[in-house]
Amino acid sequence: MDAARTLLRRAIADRIFPAAVSEVGDSHRARWREAFGTLAFDDRRAASEGTIFDLASLTKPVATATIVLDLVADGRLDLSEPLTQCFAEWRGTDRESATVQDLLEHASGLAARLVDPPPGSRREFEHEICGLRLEYPPRTKSIYSDLGFILLGFLAADRGVAPLDRLFEQIVRRVSAATSGSEPDASNVLAFGIPESAGDRTAPTEPLAEDVRRGRRLVGEVHDNYAAALGGVAGHAGLFGTAAGVGGFARAILRAARGDRAVPSPLSPALVSRAITKTTVAGSSRALGWDTMLPTSSCGTKLSGSAFGHVGFTGTSLWIDPPRDRYYVLLTNRVCGGGTEANIKEVRRAFHDALADV
Repeated sequence: MDAARTLLRRAIADRIFPAAVSEVGDSHRARWREAFGTLAFDDRRAASEGTIFDLASLTKPVATATIVLDLVADGRLDLSEPLTQCFAEWRGTDRESATVQDLLEHASGLAARLVDPPPGSRREFEHEICGLRLEYPPRTKSIYSDLGFILLGFLAADRGVAPLDRLFEQIVRRVSAATSGSEPDASNVLAFGIPESAGDRTAPTEPLAEDVRRGRRLVGEVHDNYAAALGGVAGHAGLFGTAAGVGGFARAILRAARGDRAVPSPLSPALVSRAITKTTVAGSSRALGWDTMLPTSSCGTKLSGSAFGHVGFTGTSLWIDPPRDRYYVLLTNRVCGGGTEANIKEVRRAFHDALADV
């Protein structure tokens, strides 16, 4: 662990992020968890193992894709279902072939983001996304798209007949009860939004220049401005969590990926196997919400070819390696006066390479 500790301390000294919490574990327990730095560069409060982070795009595989799989298991949704049957305004010969699976694999033809500032309601978001000119014919390539996962969030809430946060909370309780024999511990946070009382242990972020909230620090408010416009609960971002909370969920997925039938749907072995199967779209490393291992991935060069994971814009990361029986959590708030995307990518790669043989 010493190499990873040195790496994270150096990254803080180099102002790539002010706070970090790491966790490495296997399918049964956390083997190492440690906090580094302070909540912000100008805040002397130390980060702790219980510090809560904005997980950003970890929301996509951990929450949204998991909810979609739950609906598939219940027969309320089909991955091959055309989007024309899901959204009244998804019309046009150029997009008739696009399916729910295409959204999950970032292969629907949608651009990454809207050209204009985010609208103020679900109705307006749906209208703009469904009418947006496609960047490419569906399944001819893959472009990472927040817009596709925003639509998936709307669809999941419709078919689940409940808001995303409630659907995800139900899954977390079900999985936790089956894999640990108890309700989730209050200190193991993994949820959309956090109570105001948890603000003093939440790593802050700072809005981007195009965000109308610029000029003030965000504590417990989602960093992504699209998710903020949707009330903090969206298919592409909005999840908050501690390293222990993310780690507990990772253990359940890891156990399922290794064939443990005690893990319930939607994290059963069959569904997880489907979720982490690499797409057939040419040139893409995507699976259903998850990304898969490439030598150029954020997980470095030493994990196995079966590893899968995802990262978040705020500086978060989760990678899972079933053959090694390991998962790796790295949570930071690099969007609080920290470094660039290139900086955090370099740190992530070095972090995983340092811990690959632990």
